[in-house]
Amino acid sequence: MAVIKIHERDNVAVVIDKVSKGEVVKVGSCSVIALDDIDQGHKIALYDIEQGENVIKYGFPIGHATTHIKAGQWVHSHNLKTNLGELTEYEYTPRLSDVKVAEECGTFRGFIREGDKVGIRNEIWIIPTVSCVNRNAELIAKISKERFKGVKNLDGIYELTHPYGCSQLGQDQLNTQKILANLVNHPNAGGVLVLGLGCENNNVDEFKKVLGKYNSDRVKFLVAQEVEDEIEAGVGLIEELVEYVSQFERQDCPVSKLVVGLKCGGSDGFSGITANPLVGSFSDKLISCGGSTVLTEVPEMFGAETILMNRAISREVFDKIVKMINDFKEYFMSYNQPIYENPSPGNKKGGITTLEEKSLGCVQKGGTSNVVDVLDYGDVVKNSGLSLLTGPGNDMVASTVLAAAGCHLILFTTGRGTPLGTAVPTIKISTNANLYNRKSNWIDFDAGRLLSGETMEKLTSELMRYVINVASGEKSKAEKMGFKEIAIFKNGVTL
Repeated sequence: MAVIKIHERDNVAVVIDKVSKGEVVKVGSCSVIALDDIDQGHKIALYDIEQGENVIKYGFPIGHATTHIKAGQWVHSHNLKTNLGELTEYEYTPRLSDVKVAEECGTFRGFIREGDKVGIRNEIWIIPTVSCVNRNAELIAKISKERFKGVKNLDGIYELTHPYGCSQLGQDQLNTQKILANLVNHPNAGGVLVLGLGCENNNVDEFKKVLGKYNSDRVKFLVAQEVEDEIEAGVGLIEELVEYVSQFERQDCPVSKLVVGLKCGGSDGFSGITANPLVGSFSDKLISCGGSTVLTEVPEMFGAETILMNRAISREVFDKIVKMINDFKEYFMSYNQPIYENPSPGNKKGGITTLEEKSLGCVQKGGTSNVVDVLDYGDVVKNSGLSLLTGPGNDMVASTVLAAAGCHLILFTTGRGTPLGTAVPTIKISTNANLYNRKSNWIDFDAGRLLSGETMEKLTSELMRYVINVASGEKSKAEKMGFKEIAIFKNGVTL
C-alpha cells in the first residue's frame, strides 16, 4: 500500500511509502502517475485541482490551491494555503452520539485518597512558590532521594521547578497560583512540600489563600528566609512526609476513576490516520466505562472546532466552546500575530501543510464522544466524559495544564518524537513504526501498526491494557528517564 485515501470525498491521498516520480499510484479505482518524488506522510493529488479550489482531506477542506495542481503532483506549502481567517460566528447544530456503556471495564491498582480521590502514583513533590528557590528544591530532593531510597510504597521524590512566582501581576500571578495549587492537591502526590522564599509576590501566606483547605499531615510549608539552613529543614520535613506517604498501599480501583489527558506534539502526515484516531478510540472506550478524558491545545482546534461544537451536550457548553475559541484568537490578535501561524517546521517536514489539516487530525484524539464541559486555564475536571481545556499548543505548557486539571496521566501522540515528561506519567504514542523502533527510549506505544494491518479494535484494547498497567505502577519511558517538568502560561508584563 503506497498511499491511503482517508475519506471518499478527498481529492488528495497520503503517501505511506515514499513515492518516486513516474511511479503509478492506485487508490481503489483511481490510478495516477506521480509527477514528483513524494516523501512518506506527504500528500499526492488524486485529481486535477484548479487554482482557488479547496483541497479536501478527512472529508473537509484543509485550504485552497494557490495554483493549478495536476493529478499526481505533490501537494504542500508551495501550492496549498490555509482558508482560515479571523473571528467567526458559529451556529449550534447538535450532532450528538449515543452514550455507550461498557459491560466489562476492570480495575487498576491505585491509591485511595481523601475526598473520594484516587492517585496512580504515591510520590512526594517539592513545589516552589517562586523560582528563586528552584535550586534549593533540587538540593532537598537530591538529598532526600538518597536518604529515603527503598522506602516501602514510596514511588519517588521530585521537585517541580518553574520560572515564576514573583514580579507578576493580575491574571499571570493568579495563573501561577492556580496551577501550583492544583498540583499541590493532585492525588498522584501522596505528600507535598511547598517551598517559599519569603519576600515574593506569591509568598506562602498569599498562596494559601488560593490553595484553600489542606491536610497538614500531607502538605508541609517551608519559608527559606525564616530558617538558618533551609536544606536541612526541608529534608526534615520530607522525612515527616515519607512517614505519612508510606502508609498508603495500592488497592483495586474502578477504571471509571481514571482521568486521562490527550495531547499531541511533533505531528506528521500519519498523526490523523494512526495515533490520534487510536487515542480517540481509547477515549471513547474509557468514557464508556465512566472515566474521563481531557482535550486541550486550543489553537490546534482552529479549522476543526465546529466538529467539537456540534458535539456539545447543551447550548451552554456550545457557548463555552465558542468563547474558548474566540478568546484564544483574540489573544493572538492582541499581539498582531496571525491566527494560523502553525504548523511548526517539524510538522511541515512530516507532511502537514495547513492548520486546518493539523487540527482535523488533532481533534480526533477526542474520539466521537459528546463534549460535557469546557474548562478555563487552571480549572479542574468536574464531570465524567470528554472535557475541553483552555491551553496553548506548546507541549510542556499544555501537558502541565492537563496535569493541573487533575489528569492522572497523559497520552501524547507524536510523529516526530519527543522525550518530554511532565508531573504525571506521559505516555508517548508514535504515529509510525520507524519512530517507535528508532527512538525506543522515548516511545511507549506504536500506533503505526494500523498501517500494517492491525485493527483499531485490537490496538485500542492493547492500549487500554497498557494504560491500566501504567496506572497500576508500571513506569512510562519518560519516568524511567527521570523526566518530570512543568511550564506555566504567561501573558502579561514582568516587573
